[in-house]
Amino acid sequence: MESPTIAHPRRLRAREAWNAGPGADALVLERYRLRERLGAGGFGVVWSARDETLDRDVAVKRIPLTPGDDGERATREALASARLAHPAIVALYEACPTDDAFYLISELVDGDTLAELIAEDALADSEILQIGVALCSALAHAHERGVIHRDVKPQNVLVPHATDVPQPVAEAFGGVAKLTDFGGAQLSGQDVLTRTGDVLGTLAYMAPEQSEGREVGEEADLYSLALVLYEALSGVNPVRGATPAETVRRIGRPLTSLARTRRNTPRRLAAALDRALDPSPSARGTLEDLRDALEQALVDGPAAPTRRMRSRSREATRELAEPLTDVQPHERERRMAFTDEHLDRLHGLSHVAPEPEPVRKPARRGLPRLLWLAAALAIAVWQVSAGRVGVALFALAALLPIAALPIGRRDRAGTGGWLACVLAPALGVIGLAGAFPAIAGQATRWRMRAALGALGYWWLALAEPLLERRLWLGPASGTLPRTAWEGSLDGAAVHAIGPLLGVGLLLGATLWACGAVLLPLIVRGRNAPLDAVAAIVWSALLVAAAPLLDSGLAAHAAHAAHASPRGAILGGVLGGAVAVAARALRGPV
Repeated sequence: MESPTIAHPRRLRAREAWNAGPGADALVLERYRLRERLGAGGFGVVWSARDETLDRDVAVKRIPLTPGDDGERATREALASARLAHPAIVALYEACPTDDAFYLISELVDGDTLAELIAEDALADSEILQIGVALCSALAHAHERGVIHRDVKPQNVLVPHATDVPQPVAEAFGGVAKLTDFGGAQLSGQDVLTRTGDVLGTLAYMAPEQSEGREVGEEADLYSLALVLYEALSGVNPVRGATPAETVRRIGRPLTSLARTRRNTPRRLAAALDRALDPSPSARGTLEDLRDALEQALVDGPAAPTRRMRSRSREATRELAEPLTDVQPHERERRMAFTDEHLDRLHGLSHVAPEPEPVRKPARRGLPRLLWLAAALAIAVWQVSAGRVGVALFALAALLPIAALPIGRRDRAGTGGWLACVLAPALGVIGLAGAFPAIAGQATRWRMRAALGALGYWWLALAEPLLERRLWLGPASGTLPRTAWEGSLDGAAVHAIGPLLGVGLLLGATLWACGAVLLPLIVRGRNAPLDAVAAIVWSALLVAAAPLLDSGLAAHAAHAAHASPRGAILGGVLGGAVAVAARALRGPV
């Protein structure tokens, strides 16, 4: 038995070698230019890099080797990944052993780990279900080729940004998840890489037979995936305890049903997860059973989340969840020694692999709100210096709402998202402003769709007195020509912006926001003829409601002859076409 105060010697060697490799801007293997260190784990360091031969971005994982080290884990990962070719699995491009390290060159995924998104409560139920379907497909593909992952956990699931999803992936799986890190995989026909008694994986996600060092099969991956989905839907892993010893004691015990943790969980889905989490491998069902339940829950529409287990102390579980590379060396040794001691005492296992950081690219951020405000202030200063203080007020009025809109981190509208609102007045110039709600409806999150719809309407309203032309309903009654107010702050406030503000503006913005929010719920991409009918009905309702709700953009229109918005019908037709085409390209929901 290993000493309770000394960590596994192989781990010590690997950790000592973490910082011994090349640094940023180094050229490795004569073609990969290292850029930024993305993370490190007990078995290596991951860098984002540029392949200077093929001119593409890649991820470079460097696994240091010591004298006599055969690079078993790296070889296992390379052999496992080489067997697989699936859109929901991170692709391996190349494996290159050298004298002092083993390099794995793989696809660079721009996104977040599922662990990060669970911690931030950033996923809707439908997104979690789609991720589950993609992972079921990925694991089924691996199992068909004799690969058992053995370390399925949220840290090893990457959620790509929607803008970077290839079209075939979007159509087949929604581009919602990619499984990574096959370093602990078991391969059929490769007995030399799977020694009896070795346990590779992560305690809190291990199947009971895996934690006991017994031979594992496809059922172990099914168990781990069910735990991942349980945690994503409830916010807690029912196996993880406050200490490694407590976690070990919970492994193999009956778990609280997800239906009790979340009372509004679809019955069939809860039953499938309960079955997959059975301590006995033969009683767990199959990946196909779990996938069918997930797809049925997607069709039925998952209920709103009820998080009843959030009260468990985060501090008690953080020690197990955070990467050991972020901890001081002496504290890291204490934790690893403690884990080894209790594992050896309770199960007689040789070792459990630490959690390496998955290959991921730092998340892209949109422009911070402060930067938007700075841009508004810069435009205002420019207009003031040109003697157009009234126009400066318009610039502030257009951009200040961005600071107040309730948009979270996962919406990531950024420059492209917010600037899409410019399309509202641009379409108004050509008489097609009514198509903008369909454009706003392409955002992923409902809050972002609502914000874009309302902001686009506001910018359209501001553009009419600024351009002195009718884009939708025409300048509001009481609006003076631009020459009368552009040089006066009070004049712009009273005679240009003031007439806009009223119930009509509020109702019109609400109409566009609601239309954008409802669009993905109506046009779902599952049946083309049905989508076309749904888009026609959606467009017709918007066209019919517009003159009733937003007449005049204020209380009364300046041009009484124009009873309906300009180009509402043509814009509605274009919006319906955009809705159907965009959903066809992005795949069903």
